[in-house]
Amino acid sequence: MLYVLSGFLVGLVVGLTGVGGGSLMTPILVLLFGIHPATAVGTDLLYAAATKSVGTAVHGFNGTVLWRMTGLLALGSAPTALAMIYLLDLFGSSGARVSELITTILGCALLLTAAAMLLRRRIQAYAASRTGRLDPRMRAALTILTGVVLGVFVSLSSVGAGALGVTALILLYPEVPTPQIVGSDIAHAVPLTLVAGLGHWLIGSVNFGTLGVLLTGSIPGIIIGSFLAPRLPDYWLRSLLAIVLAIVGARLVIA
Repeated sequence: MLYVLSGFLVGLVVGLTGVGGGSLMTPILVLLFGIHPATAVGTDLLYAAATKSVGTAVHGFNGTVLWRMTGLLALGSAPTALAMIYLLDLFGSSGARVSELITTILGCALLLTAAAMLLRRRIQAYAASRTGRLDPRMRAALTILTGVVLGVFVSLSSVGAGALGVTALILLYPEVPTPQIVGSDIAHAVPLTLVAGLGHWLIGSVNFGTLGVLLTGSIPGIIIGSFLAPRLPDYWLRSLLAIVLAIVGARLVIA
């Protein structure tokens, strides 16, 4: 029941804010349930692939996915994720040093996510002032590089595809409306989390029993959160979530 409740609460937060899947689920699995960090990451990656596939279908239907942007991100992230999984397997995903590394990267990713959420409006204002200054070829190269960075963070911590990806795209594409930025980022998260999640499965770091129970709780949570989202102040919800992520991130880094 605790797994179902955790899935429900995380689904509720994602429905309310659009952020928090990997940022909350992986720390919960590690800190609350004592699951090995590599297994927690692998399980959460497939959890994210399943839930974000639905989001991609909705955004695609609404025309809020820029597929070229998504493709450039995936061009950098998918091969990087495979490389990270290979390194995890090479050094032993269940080892103590790998566990410590993943925990530290997870904590740093949470702190960066919290900062990105708190500074979102300032970043949008700064990006708007620089509209049209980036050379198209340079922007394409930076988009691929962003995918590489996300591939590292997501494959090792399951965090970063949401808030960090959106923040980077806002800076690179200030003229693109926010719904298309969000839709493109969600669409990119599907191949990234699927590739990384399947990689974790191949090296034995996915718990499918836990995955199924979490999805049982998260689906109704996402539905309720999506229903309540228009009725609650988004800024305060995101600020509260950012504070929680900063506290959890600091706990993981210090530990």
